[in-house]
Amino acid sequence: MINYKDLGLVNSRTLFTRAITGGYAIPAFNFNNMEQMQAIISACVETKSPVILQVSSGARKYANQTLLRFMAQGAVAYAKELGFAVPVVLHLDHGDTFELCKSCIEYGFSSVMIDGSHHDYVKNVELTAQVVEYAHRYDVTVEGELGVLAGIEDEVVAEHHTYTQPEEVEDFVKKTGVDSLAISIGTSHGAFKFKPGQKPEIRLDILAEIERRIPGFPIVLHGASSVPQDIVAEINRYGGQLKDSIGIPEAQLRAAAKSAVCKINIDSDGRLAMTAAIRKVFAEQPAEFDPRKYLGPARDKLKALYIHKIKEVLGSDGKAV
Repeated sequence: MINYKDLGLVNSRTLFTRAITGGYAIPAFNFNNMEQMQAIISACVETKSPVILQVSSGARKYANQTLLRFMAQGAVAYAKELGFAVPVVLHLDHGDTFELCKSCIEYGFSSVMIDGSHHDYVKNVELTAQVVEYAHRYDVTVEGELGVLAGIEDEVVAEHHTYTQPEEVEDFVKKTGVDSLAISIGTSHGAFKFKPGQKPEIRLDILAEIERRIPGFPIVLHGASSVPQDIVAEINRYGGQLKDSIGIPEAQLRAAAKSAVCKINIDSDGRLAMTAAIRKVFAEQPAEFDPRKYLGPARDKLKALYIHKIKEVLGSDGKAV
C-alpha cells in the first residue's frame, strides 16, 4: 500500500473548496507519457495554477501503473525544481469497477473517479458508495457521475447523450458520500462533439438547477475540449484527415468555471496540439528520425495550449498556494 502523501501529492478536497469560493476551475489534464507530464507541470508552474494529473484506465495500461506512480512523484519534484511547488492531484479518470479504483488507491492515487453511469441508478449508487467507503479510509477523494456523455475517450464509449436529472443529485450525493459529481449538460468526449450546422451549447440552466439543489457542492465537467479550429486546420494542412471536428466554445466553459464547476477535464485539445506539432515536423523535415526533435515541439505546443486554458478558460492562474 502506497500512501499518496508519501509521494508529495494532495487530494482534491481543499482545492475544490477554494475553487468554488474563488469562481474558477482546477485544470484536469490527462497524461500518458513524459512529454505530456512535462508540459502540464511547466504550464502550471509558470501560471501558478494547481493541477489534477488524470490517468485513464487505458493510460494506466499503456504507461504501466508502477511507472505512472513514479512519474507523479517526479511531477511534484519537477514543479519544485522549476521554482514553485504547485499542488498536484493524481486522479483516476473514468474508473468503472471497484477493483480498479482500489488498485489505484493502493498505488498512490490521491483521487479516483468511479463512473457507474453505465449502470442503472440503484447500481450506480451502490457501486459509488462502495468505492467511497474504501477510499475515505485513506483520505482519498472520490468523484461520481450522473448522466451519460456521448462520444469516445479511450475505453469509454457512448453513442447517446443523457442529461443529468437535477432531481436525482441530492439523493445520489447523500447516499454515496461522494466528494464531487460529474454531470452531463451537453459536453461530450472526443474531438467530434458536434456536426457542422449544429450550435454547440452546454445546458447552463441544468447546471444552475443542480447548484440550487446542492449548493456549494463540487461539480465536474467532462468532455470539455474546445477543439481549436486553427489546430485542426494545421493537422489537416500537414496530411491529417480530421473532418467536422467541433468542440465546446471556451466562453461557455469560462461561464461554467465561475459557478460550482470546480474541475474541468481537457484531453482531446491536448492530443490535437501534439499531433499538429508532430505532423508539421514530419512534413517539413521528412528525414528526421530523432524522437526528441518531434516530441520536443509537441511538448512546447501542448504547454502553450495549457497556459491559454488556465488563463482564459479556467481562471486558475495565480491560485496555487
